[in-house]
Amino acid sequence: MKEWFSDRHLVFLVAMNVVVVLLATAVSGGLFIDIDNLQSMGGQVSELGILAIAVMLAMISGNGGIDLSVVALANLAGVVAGLVVPHFFSPDDAPVAFTLGFVGLSLLVGAAGGLINGLLIARGRMTPILATLGTQLLFTGLAVGLTNGSAVRIGYVEALSAIGNETLFNVPIPFLIFIAIVALVGFVLKRSPFGIRLFLMGTNPKAARYAGIPENRMLVFTYTFCGILAAIAGIIIASRTSSAKWDFGSSYLMIAILTVVMAGVKPEGGYGRALCLFFSATTLQVMSSAFNLVGISSFFRDMAWGALLLLSLASSRFDLRAFWPLIRSPG
Repeated sequence: MKEWFSDRHLVFLVAMNVVVVLLATAVSGGLFIDIDNLQSMGGQVSELGILAIAVMLAMISGNGGIDLSVVALANLAGVVAGLVVPHFFSPDDAPVAFTLGFVGLSLLVGAAGGLINGLLIARGRMTPILATLGTQLLFTGLAVGLTNGSAVRIGYVEALSAIGNETLFNVPIPFLIFIAIVALVGFVLKRSPFGIRLFLMGTNPKAARYAGIPENRMLVFTYTFCGILAAIAGIIIASRTSSAKWDFGSSYLMIAILTVVMAGVKPEGGYGRALCLFFSATTLQVMSSAFNLVGISSFFRDMAWGALLLLSLASSRFDLRAFWPLIRSPG
């Protein structure tokens, strides 16, 4: 319990989730916690949350690391898979094979795009924000060129559609995927040698080099994994909408960055918690769904998100323990 209260960002984000849920439930007369609305929120938050995890990992690596190409790469993965896989597997005659091919090719495209980012940053010594801005335009241009700007219609494929639309024990499958990724990334960052090295690289690059940490290899692997996460988000989007297009989720990048900053991830690198990111993503989703349910304008939503970001940043300088004697450290 002390560990929870010692992380002020985590306490703030959990509190915001509780407050917004209670207010929205009261205003909507209980409709907000209806099972259909909860399932809808769980499905929507997943793709954004997964993209935000990719942005978080790039930030943790330090050197101004950020991945601006995740949304473009997610769309490109869906577009390439949607164009290529039907030539090998029929969605009607072999839906499972089609789904496996779609998922496999999407992940391959995501890994290739992430590898390009990693090589440009690690080997090419390019600034991450400029490198990923360039690849963002490259991936978008490829998707537009392959489709002439049109959407790639995948159609209804039962096995693929289940990924983005079905539930397991009344929990949306995309949300279960999101939780699994949060758990995996949280474990890797906190318990594995890779996570320790990544935090050290972000905190003190010089010390990391003297410690013999292979910086280039770490960066290439990190951005490749970011590309795979982007592809997973692209698979969820394509399975949910039964199509793929170069401009799906055009606002997702800014929301993903907002989610990461609200989670307390340091832009200069060296710090970030997957659990905080989970609650940051759910906070934004709960607020958005609450505003939609009560008919509040999307312009007010943007203003509320901005205010929430400022409150989140302020909470990092506010020590809750000074006002909670029960959890104050002894002595």
